Order: sequence, then C-alpha cells, then structure tokens
Amino acid sequence: MNKKVTAILVFGMLSLTQAPSALAQQDWDAVEMIVHPVAGNVSYIQGSGGNIGLFAGDDGVFLIDDQYAPLTDKIVAAVRTVSAAPIRFLVNTHLHPDHTGGNENFGKMGTLIFGHENVREQMAISGYEQEPPLITFSEDMSFHINGETVHVFKTPDAHTNGDVYIRFASSNVIHTGDVYRTTSYPYIDSNNGGSFLGTIKAYDLLIEVADSETKIVPGHGVV
Repeated sequence: MNKKVTAILVFGMLSLTQAPSALAQQDWDAVEMIVHPVAGNVSYIQGSGGNIGLFAGDDGVFLIDDQYAPLTDKIVAAVRTVSAAPIRFLVNTHLHPDHTGGNENFGKMGTLIFGHENVREQMAISGYEQEPPLITFSEDMSFHINGETVHVFKTPDAHTNGDVYIRFASSNVIHTGDVYRTTSYPYIDSNNGGSFLGTIKAYDLLIEVADSETKIVPGHGVV
C-alpha cells in the first residue's frame, strides 16, 4: 500500500480511537450554533459534529442529522431563528454519533426519523447507543414538502455502508453527509462498511447529479 494512503488511514483510525475521551471532555455550554443560508429555504447549522441540514417552510421543518444529544436544545433554538413550524422530518446520513446523537431527543418531540436500512442494522452490530432511525429504506425516497422535492438516495458504500445524499431539486442543493468533507481527506470507516473504491464511485455519482450551479453541503466544513 502507498505510504501516504497508509498514513491517512492510520490517522483516521487513531482519531476514531481517541474520540470517546475527547467527547467526555467536550464543553457543551461553549458550543455555538451558527445558521448558514445556502440557497432558497435551505440552510445548514454549524455546531459540534456534522453539519445539520435545515429546510423550513409552511409545511414544517426538515432536518438532516442532529449532532450530539446534549446539543438538542441549542439545535432547536437555532431552528427557531428560522422557523416556528414543527420539526416534522429528520434524515440520518449515516450512523456516527456526531450525526445521530440527538435522535432520541427529536423522536420524543414527535419528529419522524429516517435512514438507510444499513444505518439501523449497523447501529445494532456496532453497539452504538444512539436511537436508530424509525423508518428505513433500501434505495431511495422522496419528500414533497415546502414546495420542494427532496430526494434521499443511497450512495455506493463510501464513508460507511449507510451513506446517502439528500438533493433539494428546486434549490439545487446537495447534502453529502460525511462522504464528502472540506476539512480533511475522506475517512473510510471500514469497520462500518466503508470502502475506498466506493468513495471514488460516490464522488463520481456526486459529479453526475450536480451541475456548475449546485451548492454542496459537506458533512464537515463549508459549502
């Protein structure tokens, strides 16, 4: 294996190993939620963990991912700066706790939580304590909300085996989850079905479904 690739993979493995202790030391009170407009009624919320997709309108609020459980109240407060409508739907892009940690809290609010079937299955296998998605799908599904078609579809196994893209057709925005990030090289979580070759295929798919005007919201980083 190429030494550079080996170094990247080792770094990713070390980062994952160190994550629990880093999480225990997290000062949740210091985390600030920042809402960034993207296009149309689509925004994303920056906090601690994966970027949260936010789409609001008269039909309600649609979220993508929910970071960590202790941040739920702050996330809801950030949503309320944009919309007072009920938070109706939430899609998990994959199983990692910085994207699914708030599932239980949002579920108790009456939010319906969706994810690929592999997310639910892999959570059980991996022993993650996060609440799994309530509703699962195998290939794709569409939401028709706030005058927009929101298409959620499976990517090739890349970051994990449960990765999905979420495309807002009229707004021309795609949320990629952690398949794509602007903060680092791709992280391949092979313990949870991630694939190096699948990542390349997933990037090919992203190029195929995007155009020169598409705004891409990464799992971590900036548009």
